[in-house]
Amino acid sequence: MSTSNATSDHDLSHIGPRDKAEILSQALPYIRRFHGKTIVIKYGGNAMTDPALQQDFAEDVVLLKLVGMNPVVVHGGGPQIEEALARLGKKGTFIQGMRVTDDETMEVVEWVLAGQVQQDIVGLINVAGGKAVGLTGRDGGLIRAKKLKMVDIKDPNKIHDVGNVGEIESIDPSVVKALQDDQFIPVISPLGFGADNENYNINADVVAGKLAEVLKAEKLMMLTNTPGVLDKEGKLLTNLSAREIDDLFADGTISGGMLPKIGSALDAAKNGVNTVHIIDGRVPHAMLLEVLTEQAYGTMIRSR
Repeated sequence: MSTSNATSDHDLSHIGPRDKAEILSQALPYIRRFHGKTIVIKYGGNAMTDPALQQDFAEDVVLLKLVGMNPVVVHGGGPQIEEALARLGKKGTFIQGMRVTDDETMEVVEWVLAGQVQQDIVGLINVAGGKAVGLTGRDGGLIRAKKLKMVDIKDPNKIHDVGNVGEIESIDPSVVKALQDDQFIPVISPLGFGADNENYNINADVVAGKLAEVLKAEKLMMLTNTPGVLDKEGKLLTNLSAREIDDLFADGTISGGMLPKIGSALDAAKNGVNTVHIIDGRVPHAMLLEVLTEQAYGTMIRSR
């Protein structure tokens, strides 16, 4: 986005003070409804790589915190990991939407996620006026994991070895709760540890979904590079039940990288998270639009 565009997009001088007050008052019912509630946000895609969208995201997170909600950020880092691997002459491979992670790739994943990406997000939120703290699954024993045995989607007798990829055994949210109570905004890298202190790379969508369940979050919001879940004609499906999603899995409408995302969203919706939203992270301030207005900016998943 060029500077001239960014300036004109954010220039609100044509809106009079009274109209601004009216716009703010429209948000009041939503602020009241979600005050004190936890909102888990999976941050990924373009929202994470476009500087103007990064700033919008950080401002949204800080605003949600300041009006009394408890945002918790779980981030991915696919493009940044690919870039780092390419510099080493390696190419990422995926099976059923999951990154195959050998030992060398694991080192890169840890460095990129817990170092570069996490600290960038923490910095953005702090500059926007929040108090962000970076965590990995090791901190406070947050995410215990074991090696993922990935069952083939077509043949249940076939198991794929995806290397140091973990599945979550348990989440201890006490460190997250302690930070929330102290007005901090947790920013979590999806890395877990095993019984023998081994490291695991865990799909960020899976971590966000599980964390939302354990924290009994009001909402799980997943920022993506698509408008939401699309049907075979490319039309946005704004409101889906668990059964409708099962049908979309069965007929192949949902596939590839969307599999872990929708699977995690569905599990969260079935396990006590009030609503799950898959929203277009390419839309400026997509999160505020989703939380503080009635307009749907993506796909909402209901448990029934």
